[in-house]
Amino acid sequence: MRPLAYMGGDMSRPLQLLVLPGLILVLVFLIIPSFDTLVASVFNPDFTTQNFSDIYNRPAYFQVLGRTMSVAMIVAILCAVFGYPIAFYIVNQPANRQIWLLYLFLIPMWMSALVRSYAWIVLLGREGIVNSILAAGGLIDEPLKMMYTSGAVYLVMLQIMLPIQVFNSFSSMKEVDQDLIKAARVLGAKPRDAVRRVFMPLSIHGTSTGAAIIFMMSTGFFVTPALVGGPKDMMLGNLITFQVERMNAGFAAALGVALLVSALVGVLLIKGAANFVARRLA
Repeated sequence: MRPLAYMGGDMSRPLQLLVLPGLILVLVFLIIPSFDTLVASVFNPDFTTQNFSDIYNRPAYFQVLGRTMSVAMIVAILCAVFGYPIAFYIVNQPANRQIWLLYLFLIPMWMSALVRSYAWIVLLGREGIVNSILAAGGLIDEPLKMMYTSGAVYLVMLQIMLPIQVFNSFSSMKEVDQDLIKAARVLGAKPRDAVRRVFMPLSIHGTSTGAAIIFMMSTGFFVTPALVGGPKDMMLGNLITFQVERMNAGFAAALGVALLVSALVGVLLIKGAANFVARRLA
């Protein structure tokens, strides 16, 4: 048994080294920039809390921050609602069909979000394809206002983020042991009950992870709201860009810190809600 234990000790070290590149990436691209942003928000150039005081004393900034969080949360929920059944359909298809269905969601991810946003402008504009089809069919007398609305922002962000949710839900569903579903059926559970009481609690954590990723990414959106949203749809990313353009880097950094803290709170809420739902379903 001693040679086997020695071999196991030798094998564990290379496995630990495999984690090292990921830790370096997290350190270089996440922890260090976040710390640098925090430093820039309180040293301008000397230590000061004026930037955070300005945020606190101006309700408009809180309104933009609240709008950013609400838009990101709604998009995350919509992606979870639409992405879960799509992933469930894909995971129940034959293996060769699963690959092609996943490719359909992978291809749009290769396109820039900016390009996809402009494509929606072509579709939803006053003289866009949707209005042209409705007018040609006699369904409308004048073009519908679909662009520069909150609905357009939600729709475009949903289309951009949905593939992320599908892939996360699909990967978690693939890890569920199908024998557990069969055992539930053998014990008398109906197909719907077997899915709800066994399959969903085991796969919902992957779905919540996808929703958390989408929420985090959505908080940083600024191109899409600027292109398809109206003045009331400004998000904090647009405000940060405006402050950077005015060379007000310290205040922009303070806004970034506020955005980061709020996003972390939102992620904790999503994971907590997922745990609650899993317990209720089980």
